[in-house]
Amino acid sequence: MGGGRRAGPRSPRALIEQHFGRSRTVGVEEEVWILDADTLDLAPAVETLVSGAEGRELPGVLKTELHASVVELTSDLSDTVDEALEKIAALRAAASEIAEDHGLRIATSGSYPTSIPQQQEIAPIERYREFVDYAGPSARRQGVSGLHVHVGMPDAATCFRVMETILPWLPLVLALSANSPYFEGRDTGMYSIRAEVLGFLPRHGAPPAFRTYEQWEAAVERIVATGLAGDYTSFWWDVRPHPKFGTLEIRAPDQPTSLASTAALIRLLHSMCAWAIDAPPRPFDPGERGVYMQNRWAASRFGPHGRLIHPDRDDAVSVEELLADLPVEAAGFDGQTCEADRQLEVGRDGDLHAVCADLVARTRVPA
Repeated sequence: MGGGRRAGPRSPRALIEQHFGRSRTVGVEEEVWILDADTLDLAPAVETLVSGAEGRELPGVLKTELHASVVELTSDLSDTVDEALEKIAALRAAASEIAEDHGLRIATSGSYPTSIPQQQEIAPIERYREFVDYAGPSARRQGVSGLHVHVGMPDAATCFRVMETILPWLPLVLALSANSPYFEGRDTGMYSIRAEVLGFLPRHGAPPAFRTYEQWEAAVERIVATGLAGDYTSFWWDVRPHPKFGTLEIRAPDQPTSLASTAALIRLLHSMCAWAIDAPPRPFDPGERGVYMQNRWAASRFGPHGRLIHPDRDDAVSVEELLADLPVEAAGFDGQTCEADRQLEVGRDGDLHAVCADLVARTRVPA
């Protein structure tokens, strides 16, 4: 969870630093649970994994997150999707090896079935402490994990246009990625409870409807100037420009468990951005945000088993039908299943420990 620090007011407004100019490069962030090897309960051992990575030649870094029982795997910049996948696989393998050396295990999913987030330790980083002081219970409840994919953009205007072009399709991505049916030790009745938990944060869901990047930037800087947000990384929207990286950051998917699921989502999101770079801009329609929120809720509630409003017409269609209309290939998805289905199947007899053990097994990188 980037940013989150409550800063003091600042003036005058400064333009956000930009490093656009990259062309469809790829960066990946996975948020990974750290577990006690014996109990499979979450363990506040992020410092163990981060320090264990020091001195290793890795294609990225292991970083702290809000909770001390989560480690973020952040890949180095890649020129291709295949290269990015190799890097994230290497980071998963390294995190797993370090964990096992210290009596720990790792697992990946959108939520951790047996965890009570309010009881989890906060990472010993000042900006996280300040965020919790400010946001209180809404911050402590953020015991959820997502996959973040950065795609390089040539300039700010293109980045903004691509964001608006792919935005109506992101509830479909959430439905396909749904992987958080359990929360606080119970079946929530949602396929992605993560999407709803994020709703406790300020500045969540779809970004407001702006006509230009400059309007987006001005709105962000207005709030930052008040001191109520540290910078634009304190805006936890499902997708956002990341001008300091020169990327569009897509944050909509639940964190996958299998590496194959992570790979399929990275390929899909990269393909969507590549399509959108060359696509004509969508007509400006602030009313689309209402459709987006309806679709986002339906994806959260039903995963691939619900109906979503088509981005281009006034019809509610199945996820499978909508997937067929997606203007890019979506290899690895059938539009009928998601990883939450696997969790619910394993946990059908009420044994959440078995669900956790299955997550550990499926997180492992194939040899």
